[in-house]
Amino acid sequence: MTTVVFIHGTGVREPHLGELLGRITSGLASTAPGRGLVAYDWGGQYGARLAADGASIPAAPGAGAARSAGDPDETEEWARLYEDPSAELATASAGTGPRVTPPGAAFPDERPRSLLHALAAHGEPRADELGPGLREAATELARSPLLGPAAEALDQETLAWVLARALAATAIASELAADRTVLPGGDTRDAAVAALAGRLGAAPAGTGRGPLLRMAGRPLVRLGSRYAVRRRRALTDAAHPAAGDILKYLARGEDMRRGLRDLVAGLAPPVVLLGHSLGGIVSLDTLISGPLPGVELLITVGSQGPFLYETGALPSLAHPDPLPGHVPPWLNLYDRRDLLGYAAEPLFPGRAQDVATDSRQPFPVAHSAYWTDPDVYRAIGERLP
Repeated sequence: MTTVVFIHGTGVREPHLGELLGRITSGLASTAPGRGLVAYDWGGQYGARLAADGASIPAAPGAGAARSAGDPDETEEWARLYEDPSAELATASAGTGPRVTPPGAAFPDERPRSLLHALAAHGEPRADELGPGLREAATELARSPLLGPAAEALDQETLAWVLARALAATAIASELAADRTVLPGGDTRDAAVAALAGRLGAAPAGTGRGPLLRMAGRPLVRLGSRYAVRRRRALTDAAHPAAGDILKYLARGEDMRRGLRDLVAGLAPPVVLLGHSLGGIVSLDTLISGPLPGVELLITVGSQGPFLYETGALPSLAHPDPLPGHVPPWLNLYDRRDLLGYAAEPLFPGRAQDVATDSRQPFPVAHSAYWTDPDVYRAIGERLP
């Protein structure tokens, strides 16, 4: 009787492993009846854990130390601006109704639009550290339909600071999207904002600045700012098994591979290795590092093994070295929407076979949806010895 050894992925611990095995057992029964299923619970024995109870996690600002000079609320609002540089303008514009301008009077947005066009034409040397997109950002902001309502709602001083922050946020967000390796700190950003505000009609730099408007949508940035910092311990506790498992395996994976070898040695052939995510990497690495008698098929599901091989990070095999001849046939399944699933066949033609599935779930749900997808069990069942 064929025995399928399931090698789980990152972060899986009991009781979740037992629940997952129940699901896989049920799925295999429909397409591959009569096969046994055994779990390799490497997470319980070799998985990552905080050995010193999280001593490496820094305390949150203000906990047992002097409070940071930066305002946490301000940091959070800047995170919101990086997501949507026009957020303050939209907040200022909300609720403003139509306004009748007397004949001959200037529209409220005429002067700020003119100043933005002048800034687009001549730039601002003190804002160069924000990135090269400032002039284009000023041109776009001058065309914004939000500028008119905001100019009606705000006084000149406040509007100048709001526009300056919008420009700075646009420039920094553009640099962030371009994956720049150096981004300005808060002091550099604030100095540039002050210079921009002065060019846009605010009082001379250093005499004060307008407060950030209380913007809607604060929950959108909770995980990226003060919320994440203050809940760092809880977030680390939740995330470290998954991230830690990967790091520990890449640094000290021999114990995991040895444990799999020992398990397989006690099973009667034929044996199939079925690895999900990091479990697929462990399976592939174990097979590459030496013959595993009795194993007739390798199945990886949503695995990063091909990616690690191509980037030179797979411990047992460096690109472009070929798979050793003792590695059995390899079936590799990946969901088209799973950003953690990679193709093996282009890298190992004739040695690996890819099957693309579609759970119709977005990432990251797609990475865990394989085990409810009938196509996955169908592909596995068709190839089991």
